[in-house]
Amino acid sequence: MSKIEIYTTIACPYCMRAVQLLSSKTVLFEEIDVTFNSIKRQSMSRRANGQTSVPQIFVNNNHIGGCDDLFRLDQAGHLDKLLSIAS
Repeated sequence: MSKIEIYTTIACPYCMRAVQLLSSKTVLFEEIDVTFNSIKRQSMSRRANGQTSVPQIFVNNNHIGGCDDLFRLDQAGHLDKLLSIAS
């Protein structure tokens, strides 16, 4: 089964926006909170080609990027197709 993963921290407004957008698409996704977990944050950074900011979003293990990248995909009309492949 394909999956959508989003790495977040608490009180991050960009994380909240990205989660809200994904939720509005009614797709299942796994939210991975890295706030107090340096091991998960290091794993996220490795997967995201060294990126340390949150959120970091993956669809089918492909790095999508952060919040702005997710919204750009949506505005360009590509997000729904990408998420339908993953759901």
